[in-house]
Amino acid sequence: MQFYSQEDTQTFDTVRFLYIQTTLTGHIFTITLNRPEKRNAFTPTMVEEIIYAIAFAHYNPQIRCVILQAAGPVFCAGADLNAFHDSSADQKNNTLPTIREEARLGDAFDALLKPAIAKVEGPVLAGGFLIICGCTFVISIPNANFSLPEVKRGIWPMQVMASLSKIVPDRKALEMAITGRNYSSKEAFEYGLVTAVVEKETIDSEVNGLANLICQNAPLAIKTGISAFQRMKNIPETERHTFLKAQLDFLLTTNDAKEGVLAFKEKRIQNWQNK
Repeated sequence: MQFYSQEDTQTFDTVRFLYIQTTLTGHIFTITLNRPEKRNAFTPTMVEEIIYAIAFAHYNPQIRCVILQAAGPVFCAGADLNAFHDSSADQKNNTLPTIREEARLGDAFDALLKPAIAKVEGPVLAGGFLIICGCTFVISIPNANFSLPEVKRGIWPMQVMASLSKIVPDRKALEMAITGRNYSSKEAFEYGLVTAVVEKETIDSEVNGLANLICQNAPLAIKTGISAFQRMKNIPETERHTFLKAQLDFLLTTNDAKEGVLAFKEKRIQNWQNK
């Protein structure tokens, strides 16, 4: 994680967040965007807070799944342009360790290497796509909608392109950016931007059920698998099987792999050690 070191996250309990809330329940870490009066539009400081929380989740071996949710009726309206253009409009968080590089949400999610679930109960606009595209799963209610309205303000969703192009075809990504129109949760599901659409009354149980299911499985295998999946894309096709075989050979030597086989034979629940 290039933005914060493991040492930086050791002071997590002393940080007083201004724009987000966090909770750790068992192996599940929840990050709540908490600027509802501004439709959860993020300021530079809010981005740093989100990245710091992601870094904490990345380094903490207890955490096996991250949930991203939002307070208020809007999931995220993207960047607060006033705060990005005028530093005096951005309230600094002096309890937060100094970030080591320019804050980039897309890269922070790529570095997480743990499953993340976006719980979407309202509109996602502009830079809010960096959050949902960075998550492994996106569970949405039917009434949520998704749009990239930057062109209506004379700009373009530049950083979003890097995240969005990993999920939807290039033509669809360009269509969304060029037209700036709203897409329903049903359309977002069809394009692969959303992984499930559920009723508002059941979204809590659906998200929690998925998170609990993830936490039952081997955390080291998941972390290694996500890393391998990302790295594989930069490896020539003729070398991918060799690379992936080496990753499997590594996992076969781990305590968790031995525990998985033993638990299967003994017909009991696995006791993962994350090593």
